Amino acid sequence: VLVHGGPQGAWNDGWTYRWNAQVFASAGYVVFMPNPRGSIGWGQEFTDDINRDWGGRAFEDIMKGTDFAESLPYVEKGRTAAAGASYGGYMINWIAGQTDRFKALVSHDGVFDLVSMYGSTEELWFPEWEFGGPYWANPEGYARFNPRDFVKNFRTPTLVVHGEKDYRVPVEQGLAMFTALRRQGVPARLVVFPDENHWVLKPANSVRWYDEVVGWLDRWTKK
Repeated sequence: VLVHGGPQGAWNDGWTYRWNAQVFASAGYVVFMPNPRGSIGWGQEFTDDINRDWGGRAFEDIMKGTDFAESLPYVEKGRTAAAGASYGGYMINWIAGQTDRFKALVSHDGVFDLVSMYGSTEELWFPEWEFGGPYWANPEGYARFNPRDFVKNFRTPTLVVHGEKDYRVPVEQGLAMFTALRRQGVPARLVVFPDENHWVLKPANSVRWYDEVVGWLDRWTKK
């Protein structure tokens, strides 16, 4: 299960060497790429359904979509993993505290704590739009879907990947997620690219990224 970023984005019919579905398929995986509430392309109301509801209806859409994907005759149920970046990484961090249905998770440049992210991101307009102002003006909005507050529920082996030059979702978010996992005794691995930002752009780093991500999935889903 691959979760796109944005959250106002979408998986489209296109090709990219970042999050390339064919790479995962060639490794033996059935690839499910949902466009849940918040995605673009289905009207403004559908897109706006994510506002102030990051872990709500979009999470439900992804879980229901995963149910459908697992019901397909060529899918081996019980070996499902999930991965995502940016908002998709946030969703992976949220999933970690909400369900243990997945065998493995991959969180790339994901938001772990909405409050500390507010104070460190270079795109300050974004959290104020998404959560109704700064955290002191709407603390309930930030607390409602904050992965940090569900750490005690973490059970799923998780690979955490981050770019050290990421100023959109700063690297401390990935460090905090990894620390929370390990202090809870959850199997986890941290991979930091010191020369990458919010995206892994350099070809050699991309090769290493796929090696790390597919290797992590294989480790926990192909036992």
